[in-house]
Amino acid sequence: MSQFKTQEEAEAAGVYVQKVRSFVKREGRLTKGQARALEEFWPSMGLEHKNGMLEMAQTFGRDAPVVLEIGFGMGTSLVEMASNEPDKNFIGIEVHRPGVGTCMASADEKGVTNLRVFEHDAVEVLADCIPDASLQRVQLFFPDPWHKKRHHKRRIVQADFVEKLRKKLEVGGVFHMATDWENYAEHMLEVMKQAPGFKNQSVTNDFVPRPDNRPLTKFEQRGHRLGHGVWDLMFERVS
Repeated sequence: MSQFKTQEEAEAAGVYVQKVRSFVKREGRLTKGQARALEEFWPSMGLEHKNGMLEMAQTFGRDAPVVLEIGFGMGTSLVEMASNEPDKNFIGIEVHRPGVGTCMASADEKGVTNLRVFEHDAVEVLADCIPDASLQRVQLFFPDPWHKKRHHKRRIVQADFVEKLRKKLEVGGVFHMATDWENYAEHMLEVMKQAPGFKNQSVTNDFVPRPDNRPLTKFEQRGHRLGHGVWDLMFERVS
């Protein structure tokens, strides 16, 4: 793609370029509970990429601020946040099918009704399904760090991705990241410092304390006991 500056330029010229994925899709085997949840709750909670751009008020049956989480895993913290913030609408994106099933089962168990989920690639969902300036908050918690140097290009936090995400945030909206890999935290910070239209919410211009609305996971609690660090970054869209 050397003669093209962007993926879009290459595609416009009719040149196929294999996309670098920020994830490896490990399908895994569904438990009976996960399979049952997918069948039972997908009609009410599931969102399809193929259906195109969302009408947020229609999707949730009300007007409310929208929070989007990319890569929610098994959905434990996402369901907890949706339960704790009933005044907001939540959308989760995850490529791991068992995680989607577990998330929906947990949401039903807790009586959460303000959550919808995609089982699809987040970059494609952002491009094709999320209207510009429609999100109050985007969350990216503990993404794959791709810690080997030769794999750093697979990290989802890159300049091109951040610019696409900026357009989806409303002015004043926040991109909240968290990672337990210091090298990735430094990478995120460097990318975000150079990203136009964002302001760091950190008073020290680097990292922020974990905000109360991000639940402390069991994995993170174990890490704290072992002396492992976790870094939160919050950047506000200002233009």
